[in-house]
Amino acid sequence: SVFFTTWHLKSVIQTEDTVLGQVSYSIPEEMPIGSFVGNIAQDLGLDVTRLKSGKARVFTRDSIVYVELNREKGILLLKERIDREGLCGQMTPCALHFQILLENPMEFYSITVEITDINDNPPTFLTNDVHFNISESVLSGTTFTLDRATDLDVGENSLKTYVLKPTDMFSLRINNQGDGSENVEMMLNAPLDREKNAELALILTAVDGGEPQMTGTMQIHITVLDANDNAPVFTQSVYKASIKENSPVGTVVVTVTATDADHGSNSRITYSISNMLDHARGMFEINKESGDVTLKGKADYEKARNFQVNIRASDDGGLTGSCKLIVDVLDMNDNRPDIHIMSKSNVISEDAKLNTVVTMINVEDADYAENGKVHCAINDNIFMLQSTSDKFYSLMTDSELDRERSSEYNITVTCSDEGVPSLSSSVTLTLQISDVNDNAPVFERSSYEAYIVENNTPGLSIFTVKARDADWNQNARVSYILEDSSVNGVPVSSYVSVSADSGVIHAVRSFDYEQIKDFHFRVKAQDGGSPPLSSNVTVKILIQDQNDNPPQVLYPVQTGGSVVAEMVPRSADVGYLVTKVVAVDVDSGQNAWLSYKLQKATDRALFEVGLQNGEIRTIRQVTDKDTVKQRLTVIVEDNGQPSRSATVIVNVAVADSFPEVLSEFTDFPHDKEYNDNLTFYLVLALAVVSFLFITCLVVIISVKIYRWRQSRILYHSNLPVIPYYPPRYSDTLGTGTLQHVYNYEVCRTTDSRKSDCKFGGAGSQNVLIMDPSSTGTMQQIQANYQSSGWRLSSSQPERQPTSGTVPSPDWRLCGG
Repeated sequence: SVFFTTWHLKSVIQTEDTVLGQVSYSIPEEMPIGSFVGNIAQDLGLDVTRLKSGKARVFTRDSIVYVELNREKGILLLKERIDREGLCGQMTPCALHFQILLENPMEFYSITVEITDINDNPPTFLTNDVHFNISESVLSGTTFTLDRATDLDVGENSLKTYVLKPTDMFSLRINNQGDGSENVEMMLNAPLDREKNAELALILTAVDGGEPQMTGTMQIHITVLDANDNAPVFTQSVYKASIKENSPVGTVVVTVTATDADHGSNSRITYSISNMLDHARGMFEINKESGDVTLKGKADYEKARNFQVNIRASDDGGLTGSCKLIVDVLDMNDNRPDIHIMSKSNVISEDAKLNTVVTMINVEDADYAENGKVHCAINDNIFMLQSTSDKFYSLMTDSELDRERSSEYNITVTCSDEGVPSLSSSVTLTLQISDVNDNAPVFERSSYEAYIVENNTPGLSIFTVKARDADWNQNARVSYILEDSSVNGVPVSSYVSVSADSGVIHAVRSFDYEQIKDFHFRVKAQDGGSPPLSSNVTVKILIQDQNDNPPQVLYPVQTGGSVVAEMVPRSADVGYLVTKVVAVDVDSGQNAWLSYKLQKATDRALFEVGLQNGEIRTIRQVTDKDTVKQRLTVIVEDNGQPSRSATVIVNVAVADSFPEVLSEFTDFPHDKEYNDNLTFYLVLALAVVSFLFITCLVVIISVKIYRWRQSRILYHSNLPVIPYYPPRYSDTLGTGTLQHVYNYEVCRTTDSRKSDCKFGGAGSQNVLIMDPSSTGTMQQIQANYQSSGWRLSSSQPERQPTSGTVPSPDWRLCGG
């Protein structure tokens, strides 16, 4: 069939959050699946990209979705084959009502698709055969009511006329009823003669107005009886009754009554329902003897508001009479409001603005008038429910959202009608609040302090910083970053590292308390949001001392070449200060608390060492019997756990004169370590001198070659050569000499074997320095000193220095 699709835009209303509009289309029924319905994008003025981004879809309350939306092309296509008669029956016009729903922002449009009828249903009779018993005494002009045919089509395609054949005995008469319906009657044209024709057969044809026309037929069988000249007559031609919807089955609707003037069997009346529309079939039944019409099915005002039933009264003689019964259905408040959430989205961002549409709600009540008026409300003051049009509500935000305060809302929508008693229904919408990265990580403390013992293993875990982010999921995933800074000019990353995931601070190197005691740096906590948020915290690392350094003896200096001897006169009293052992410990705290003990001594009864100050004093009177050469071994211990120690040897000479001292100290043994060190230094010096010699030789040869080349250049260039002499120099017999004379004072030190000479002056303290390798007498030594210009100087003993200072030697052998 050929059909046309038409549309017209009825109305478009623009609001802040939704767009409401209505578009109408018209299509014929029985179109194949996939048929084009309309270009919704063009008709609504929408871009196809908007249909895609808004996830446009068809929303309908029907159980079967007949029309689908092609978002790629923006057109409506037929999804299911439509049978107008099955969809709407005799109701006109027949239309599909649905909405096109879009999101972001929330919009919807009302669409109406009218289904036009095509001539696809022929007229049909309730029965294919009907029997009449007609008395031969029936007069011409007597009418007999026939069953009407029904055509499911409407309009021009509906039933138009009837044709009765043959027409020699009967003719067809159609009577228009007052309500627009037609009554089909068969009228006798000539008297019947049972002796001629006891049986008659007629065909009633129903013809519709479609193109091409369709027909339906019914066979009429007539049996001619003997005379029965009075037909039953109803007391009313039209009966009216009303019932409440949902009335129970068996309820008596009305009782019809007919009378017959005949006597005997010809006056006995039988009632039957002769004809009714499709929606009324099976709804009523009649008692054939009493005429009581009872309800057989369930009456629903929302499906049918009235019923029309044709009732026939037949006597035994075959005569019939008819009447019409009109039953009105009374509405009752038996339907609760039906709430439907149009959008399935149940997530909204916490940064949504005020009046943001969360979802659209469709509410319908199938009842009528006051029973169908609905009012809706919600139980949450964070959101509000606003009516956008009849039966549609928008649920929107009424205040700011904060996921950290509440991550989920259970919103109950309650709708009540105005019936008595009122009926209500409710639905609960669970709304999730999606997270926005609006919270920076926060450390548990404003600053951190951590301690680590020196000499730690690299990679050791020192401390853990912890930051929390009130956001959720990726926005709350905290990463820890060590900010760039320096400690004593060295990047802090060479000292510590921070685990990005756990915030554990690890030592990159082994720390030395004596080099660095503390340092600080900053750690940044950054979340995984976009853009990320961060916060900083200062971490201070304190290095704790460990007893890893032994005490160092500063005085007396231990050498391998010469022997330092402290002199104690034999007249010294008890408590005489011989010397003082001075030591330091680079550790700190109790690890640097030093104590001094006398470990070994030539005569332990003569000397003692101060436990705290290291002072060596006599503990008795010195006598002539005491040995001139006294050797004391003092041990210095710190207070660490475990403790470390160092020993020092102090040589003490108990004598009143130098000759006695020299004679006694000439046999002190050389230190083997000194000889080993001397051998090492000699080999090293030899290597250095050899390297310097070769270097100088190469330089001299290079200079000579360079000068020879220059002289050749000058000779060939014939330029005058002018000799040059540096200022303050003179050439005497070909040898350059300094213009000024410099004088030097040379002092020999206690470590004269390791160094040739040092600058110095005469001392003023009583330290005697001797070379143990000398084998001459005191006179020979003095003679050698006098002949060489050296002098032996001495002074009176003085108070020993306190702990922490290095005293100068008291005696020196110096030459000037």
